[in-house]
Amino acid sequence: MAVVLAFGGYRKLTDGRAREAALDEPTLGPTELGTPLGSTATFVQFSSKVCAPCVATGRLLSGLTAQRDDVNHVEIDGEERLDLVREFGINRTPTVFLLDPDGAIRYRFVGPSRKAEFVDALAELQAA
Repeated sequence: MAVVLAFGGYRKLTDGRAREAALDEPTLGPTELGTPLGSTATFVQFSSKVCAPCVATGRLLSGLTAQRDDVNHVEIDGEERLDLVREFGINRTPTVFLLDPDGAIRYRFVGPSRKAEFVDALAELQAA
């Protein structure tokens, strides 16, 4: 029981938090995504059809990017793109990457995230 409670506490603390990506991760570009990158940033969301938090995350990111012409949102069905899921080590959905204009992964979000997390990461990316 203690292990389950500890794991639940850990997940509550870490889910949806922005983590800076490793410098050696491969990039994602228009070829892999099937759409152009945003001039400032691109949110790439890995989802699955049976994932309720994925739907909420998709709505959140669509709303956030609809307000800006320089930021794109791309949703990828993990079941259809197993090549990318394996290459980037996607273990849970939703997983969201925040890409810079060159397609380098700057931030990784795993699990349901709050709007403030996405906005803060985007602001940090723009400030860099």
